[in-house]
Amino acid sequence: MTIQQIEYFLVLAKELHFWNTAEKVFISQSSLSRQIRALEDELQIQLFERDKRNVKLTNAGKFLQEQWTEQIKEFDQVIRQAKKIDKGGAGTIAITYPGSIAYEFLPNFLKAISDHLPDLKMELIEPTDENHEKFLLDYKADLAFSRDQIKNANIDSQKLYSEPICLVVPKAHRLSKDNLTGLEHEKFIISGLHQTTFFASLLRSWFSKNGLEPKTIVESDFGGMILNLVSKGLGISILPLSFQSAQIENVKFIELEENIDLYINWRKKELNNTIKTVVELAKNVTK
Repeated sequence: MTIQQIEYFLVLAKELHFWNTAEKVFISQSSLSRQIRALEDELQIQLFERDKRNVKLTNAGKFLQEQWTEQIKEFDQVIRQAKKIDKGGAGTIAITYPGSIAYEFLPNFLKAISDHLPDLKMELIEPTDENHEKFLLDYKADLAFSRDQIKNANIDSQKLYSEPICLVVPKAHRLSKDNLTGLEHEKFIISGLHQTTFFASLLRSWFSKNGLEPKTIVESDFGGMILNLVSKGLGISILPLSFQSAQIENVKFIELEENIDLYINWRKKELNNTIKTVVELAKNVTK
């Protein structure tokens, strides 16, 4: 049994047509039939029911289609990772990040990589579900920046810095550092408090600590959008200070007595030495 035979099987299982499948995998129909028959003989399992007009999966075939689809994806990811290790500084690294670092830290970090590893290509991913841990463990990412430390036995983490969270309000707004009264009457534009992300949890904690039930008029995880809405006077928000670097007109940032951290995370026992170099560059950017 070969990987190629499994791939032929998966295409046929999707197409359920020998001629169409043969065209997609660039072999003759007779060669495809021989490969599938050889796979069935080796496994001693009938994978397809055939007649002159129709092809359909057996129940055993359906089971293997489901299992092998996931395993082939994992196999492909492992091969891609091996290629990254082989190419080193001339290859590609994938980086996940929260949107709040896109205006200051991330550009400075990418500039440092470009200066020190000019042949390294970078793929940036901003997960909407904040699942940086899964991206790392599935080899879909090589580095993950996150607002909370990823606590997993297979992942190493390093805290890079802390920064305050801020009330973000229109410039002419009555609120100031010395006057935060009346927040219960304000309209908020914030991340959905029902979410399981770290920042949503931090917001829930802050509102609870201050005895507030925010009047939320817009829920969004996109800081750039939130800043624009605040600048139009539609409401106020709470965001990390990093967003101040976006330099959106008509907004001011009022620091609160609450900090948020930034961590860099990577797989333990990482064999790609380029990743170790990039981690050191990230640490230097914050110094």
